[in-house]
Amino acid sequence: MTKPTPFPIEVNGSLKQPLGMSPARFLRDYWQKRPLLIRHAFPDFQPPLQPDDLAGLACEEGALARLIVHDEKRDRWHVNSGPLNEADFAKTPSTNWTLLVQDVDKWDADVAALLQHFDFLPSWRVDDVMVSYAEPGGGVGAHVDQYDVFLLQGLGQRHWAISDDLMAPKEFRHDVELKQLAQFEPTHEWLLEPGDMLYLPPGVPHDGVAFGGPCMTFSIGMRAPSQAELTGDLADHIAEHLPEELRYTDPDLKPAKAAGEIDRAAIDRLKTTLPFAAALNDDMLRDWFGCFITRYRNAQLPAPPEKPLSDAALAKQLDAGAQLLRHPWSRLAWSRGKSSCTLYASGHAYPATPALAQQLCEQRVLSLAGKPSAAERALLLALINDGHLLPRKSRRR
Repeated sequence: MTKPTPFPIEVNGSLKQPLGMSPARFLRDYWQKRPLLIRHAFPDFQPPLQPDDLAGLACEEGALARLIVHDEKRDRWHVNSGPLNEADFAKTPSTNWTLLVQDVDKWDADVAALLQHFDFLPSWRVDDVMVSYAEPGGGVGAHVDQYDVFLLQGLGQRHWAISDDLMAPKEFRHDVELKQLAQFEPTHEWLLEPGDMLYLPPGVPHDGVAFGGPCMTFSIGMRAPSQAELTGDLADHIAEHLPEELRYTDPDLKPAKAAGEIDRAAIDRLKTTLPFAAALNDDMLRDWFGCFITRYRNAQLPAPPEKPLSDAALAKQLDAGAQLLRHPWSRLAWSRGKSSCTLYASGHAYPATPALAQQLCEQRVLSLAGKPSAAERALLLALINDGHLLPRKSRRR
């Protein structure tokens, strides 16, 4: 006999246990870990909202709605963002379209009442109840959500396919405005009836398609701010509460060994000055500071030339002894990592060699003693075409 898997992917729910188990067990074994299909999570479920009501809400000025039509033969997707009107619905085909409306719980008290079944989660974790209505074949294509979601079937049937393969590809298609997966190979497929519920943790590829007749699904989605959003908002919050007189200081400053270099001592001072910089690795801190300090208090920025210079034209000018003038509004700095060097110019980063980076920082009029390497010429060309360097012909006779 084969042993049962310790974490079944399909269970039966009941009135007393919509999750098919206790909330504590669900949180321990499934939450943010693995998908779970709960049959009869809500026995004899009656949708708190009818399709006509959802369509009416999609026509409201403040509603977040999308009408998505799939041309199956040509595999083209058309997205019409709300507010919608009756004419939009009149033009829909008999199949292969879906209506999505977000934040329906903010508009409808009966829909909001669904959230009481999820009170085992912190209320601040819950984002909204999105409701989707679809005719047969309707859906949004295979995709990945970056947040937990409970997909409660409310009306009709929906075919769900998911992949719990941790190595499943996550690249997006570039030919549609929806974030659809370029490849999708399901590992599990189900047909959900009203009252069935599918839980998906973040990052699980999935695809839901209306089957047989009209279909309505209630999606209870979670709030999951990205690290970038959290960091940016925290930085803004800290900045608002820091006094103006607290500034970058360097009382231990030693004579500069290389013009323009952001050296190890500067990075160490940043870690002392900034409240959370110690948590960042040196490369990330160096790249951020190089871009920041070269655009800080810049009154103006250099403008690129009307006509870009070609590599061949630059090589010809350099062979003729041309000099390169640094634009007066261009501010430069550079730093070296473990295996690379980066030049920063007015908030932008360029790969560089230490010798050329230092020379660019210390000389406002650059005269090259020898022939630059291909990598160095690529840097000079980029700086010219971004407006930081201005070629000046040689005055030699």
